[in-house]
Amino acid sequence: MKHEALACEKSGGVALVTFKRLSVGNVVDAQIAQALSDICVEIGCDSETHVLVITGSDDKAFSVELGKGTLASGREGLERVGLLSLAAPVADLVIPVIAAINGDAIGQGLELALACDIRVAVEGAEFGLSQIASGFMPCDGGTQRLPRLVGRGKAMEMLLTGQTVDAAEAYRIGLVSKVVRREELMPTALDVAQSLASRAPLAVKYGKEAVLKGMDLTLEQGLRLEADLYFLLQTTQDRTEGIKAFLEKRHPEFKGA
Repeated sequence: MKHEALACEKSGGVALVTFKRLSVGNVVDAQIAQALSDICVEIGCDSETHVLVITGSDDKAFSVELGKGTLASGREGLERVGLLSLAAPVADLVIPVIAAINGDAIGQGLELALACDIRVAVEGAEFGLSQIASGFMPCDGGTQRLPRLVGRGKAMEMLLTGQTVDAAEAYRIGLVSKVVRREELMPTALDVAQSLASRAPLAVKYGKEAVLKGMDLTLEQGLRLEADLYFLLQTTQDRTEGIKAFLEKRHPEFKGA
């Protein structure tokens, strides 16, 4: 899969997407947004890919906010913002997505990271939603996903003031799962990805679905959803294989069926 803005490699059930446009500092434009959308569609249709890892090739930034001159005013501007979404195609994936955050995640870069399920960051990375300081506001899910992750109070502070937090603080408030040295970033992210890829694909998919959908339900509704998904798993070949492998004391060979 070839794109000028992004690179995608697949191995062992894991897809690795890398932002590679160093010359413009990974600024979001229509080409990058469309390329990521195309890749996510292809990954979503690929039964052999069970985990996606997203990272950047620029040591200074994971991705940054919209570049100057990419927004128009009024209705046309809003429509163009929608076309430049990075978070939406990632959030729509049913497989787990890991953000290997190799540098600052500011503006839409943070919104992309928030759409991922697990975030691993390098030491020294900065995180923030800076859009209001420039006279507009997050438009790729930041106002909705950040408070769900770190709580309303901290999210409101970061959003309204444009305040950035470093990797250590991001870990403390639950914005990232791990903080590692730069040389450990990709090995750590890929180890997590390979571990997830070795699990029963349907069990991982349903687990993710239960958490994400359950957050918008009452507790009673969420428990019902969890039970429904659990019973669905009992009818799968992977469930039978898991039990058989346990009894035979061997590693299961899951097929995603």
